[in-house]
Amino acid sequence: MKLAAIDIGSNAIRLLIEEVREFNGQLRIDKVSLTRVPVRLGEDVFTTGKISEERIRQLVKTMRAFWYIMDVHQVEMFRACATSAMREAKNQKEVISTVEREANFKIEILSGDEEAELIFSNYSSQNLNNKGNYVYIDVGGGSTELTLIRKGKRIKGQSFNLGTVRSLAGKTDKDAWKSAEKWLQTKPVSSNLIAIGTGGNVNSIFKLQGKKPNELLSLAEIKSLYKQLNSMGLDERIFTYKLRPDRADVIIPACEIYIRIMELAGIKQMMVPKIGLSDGMILQMASQLKVHN
Repeated sequence: MKLAAIDIGSNAIRLLIEEVREFNGQLRIDKVSLTRVPVRLGEDVFTTGKISEERIRQLVKTMRAFWYIMDVHQVEMFRACATSAMREAKNQKEVISTVEREANFKIEILSGDEEAELIFSNYSSQNLNNKGNYVYIDVGGGSTELTLIRKGKRIKGQSFNLGTVRSLAGKTDKDAWKSAEKWLQTKPVSSNLIAIGTGGNVNSIFKLQGKKPNELLSLAEIKSLYKQLNSMGLDERIFTYKLRPDRADVIIPACEIYIRIMELAGIKQMMVPKIGLSDGMILQMASQLKVHN
């Protein structure tokens, strides 16, 4: 069975299609297709408070295109979820109504807690040390989700208004950093933490550092890359590191967020498993189908 997840984020809209199989009570999930369209809803919301008519049109066209892609792949079930930018948009009801009317998609708006929970749901699929202590750090365009895991159990999770597009717009609230710092300092685990980094930016950082699958990315390596990237202009980053324009700008604030959170938590190393919200959405759908079957 093929399942699809549409992640309507602040920096881009993604369609992930995966094939789910069950054998002897175990699920196997394989990626079939990933389509990313750089519709930056957060650029509107974090500056004007609303999603512009132009970006609503782009969103509708993107969702229509996703219908065709899902049809070609014979997707049997899907879910479309929006995160930080849509949560804050003053015209969210208008946008959702327009997309439903013109593209035949019903969009769910995830709360920050729901977003953090879906990202955490990937934990069970990563074959991690159940005696280890981890902090999930998912940096998006509008928000950052943190989840503390101790010995295989989710201790707590929270969403903070710390994001790359929000930062570029100059709309990061100092109180958001104060809240994140307090959250990290009151964790019930004080040592031996390893970060689990998710999101497109950390995947790019991992790749630019020449890392191989299952290798750890160190805080020192993130700082080193950040120093190099920050010394360049946008065009130089694009050409030197072969980055997309919509990645070359947000990777700078992404590095800043990852670095500051790791420093606040006393974390020196990070795992980068290349999973995220969309994977969690599909895993949840697959688990629900398994229960009902």
